[in-house]
Amino acid sequence: MTDEQLIALARGAARKAYAPYSNFHVGCAIESVDGEVVTGANMENACYRLGICAEQSALTAAQHQFGLDKVARIAVSGGKESMVCTPCGGCRQAILEAAQLSERDVEILCSSGDGSTVERHRIGELIPFGFGPANLGQPV
Repeated sequence: MTDEQLIALARGAARKAYAPYSNFHVGCAIESVDGEVVTGANMENACYRLGICAEQSALTAAQHQFGLDKVARIAVSGGKESMVCTPCGGCRQAILEAAQLSERDVEILCSSGDGSTVERHRIGELIPFGFGPANLGQPV
């Protein structure tokens, strides 16, 4: 799958977001090492802390579809116009968990809501000195 195709899936997922309070729609697409893809979108709730981020939504779908240890690449898209949308701190932590399970420095394609700008990052760059299962002596 090309970068453009994965980003297009993330952008499509963002259009399905439920964000009536912030109006900040985010979508995420996750590709497995075998080429399977799952998507997720943010879902807000009137009790704000009960909402879920697009990345968390997609990571849950990935665990159910093919397992976090098979996450190869992630695309995140959303927000307003040309501003690039990157994962929040909590989502970076969740992606780090998948990266440590897969023993890969997972690539994250971060796109603006309108698709005009894309940045390429690795989770190790976005959350240096991350703490996860590898730090707890858990088998990875």
